[in-house]
Amino acid sequence: MKAVMYGGGNIGRGFVGALLSESGYEVTFIDVAEPVVKALCEKRSYPLRYISDKGNEDKIIKNVTAVNGNDINAASDAIASCDIMATAVGARILPFIVPNIVEGLRRRRARGADALNIIICENLNDAADIFAGMIKEKLTEEEKEYFEKNVGMVEASIGRMVPVQTEEMKDGEPMRVCVEKYGFLPVDRAAFKGEIPKIKNLVPYEPFDFFVKRKLFVHNMGHATCAYLGGYTGLDRIDKAIDEPEIRVIVENAMLESASALSKKYGADLAGLQMHITDLLRRFTNAALGDTCARVGGDPRRKLAPSDRLIGASTLALGQGIVPAYITLGAAAGVWRCINETEGASQGEDAAKAVLKEVSALFEDGELFGMIMNYYKMLLGGASLHDLRRAADAKKGLSLKEVI
Repeated sequence: MKAVMYGGGNIGRGFVGALLSESGYEVTFIDVAEPVVKALCEKRSYPLRYISDKGNEDKIIKNVTAVNGNDINAASDAIASCDIMATAVGARILPFIVPNIVEGLRRRRARGADALNIIICENLNDAADIFAGMIKEKLTEEEKEYFEKNVGMVEASIGRMVPVQTEEMKDGEPMRVCVEKYGFLPVDRAAFKGEIPKIKNLVPYEPFDFFVKRKLFVHNMGHATCAYLGGYTGLDRIDKAIDEPEIRVIVENAMLESASALSKKYGADLAGLQMHITDLLRRFTNAALGDTCARVGGDPRRKLAPSDRLIGASTLALGQGIVPAYITLGAAAGVWRCINETEGASQGEDAAKAVLKEVSALFEDGELFGMIMNYYKMLLGGASLHDLRRAADAKKGLSLKEVI
């Protein structure tokens, strides 16, 4: 069995490519980083390290090779002959890999190959539809019919935390990837064409939108809230931030608000979501990951967008009749970070209102706008974590009208 892993970076090698290899596939990585391609071709393996506070566990991922993505003939031929494919290149890079995929699909069609499922491991809302649209723009009408019948665009939810790889983590081996051990890969069951492949830790689920929202509104939202509150208090790392009792309480309650909203909307088991939150909080404490508040909270403008982790989770909660008292506190801390990273801006109510209007598309007379601004004013006044948490506790006991 053959697999193509488009992207030989941290997620490609540190997660999905490793699962494919451990599932018995011969894995061909496609990447444009020549040192990575050369090393994979020469050694046909690479080291993976699971890191935790309790110690490290090393393993060698075998039966791998690579081709350079700039070689359209080699890349498209690998795609034409594989049994399964995955991408982990980053949302901004997707348009650049489309030509190779289109050529690979044309060769598959000419050879009469079986259907191809592409597992899309990108941090992008509606990734399957967007990526499929990019590909179909390059196809003829006849090729589009082939695509619709034979190509499964399968979204995945990446839950494994893979930090920036430092030289210390590489430990003398440039190809080593250090990751946490959590390794489940939820995917959209309904998107597969033909039989669902047997891949280690693959979790096919329907409706998959639940898993997408669980990752974004529980994991990502909680992570961002931890990072922004940690940054506000001068803490540099996620493990240090989550070990601060007040931050932990705020983060846990914010995730519980999202979990309750998801449970109501999708009919999902709340107890299972609570167990997931407990596991996430444990994983956030993993000091061996060395994850920073600066990295996790990076690009605050994207993370404060209307449908993203903070505003999107708050909106979902309101829609399910749940007061997002703790989520909006995280959003206020995100606004604080956003202003700090905006050239020429300085902290102040006008700057915060501008972020909420321009970045989050909120109206000044709206419910969320008022809740977030109330917290922001507390941040502006130098409020302690204890005061912020007590304010959230108080809002949680009020009706929605009283909160606003």
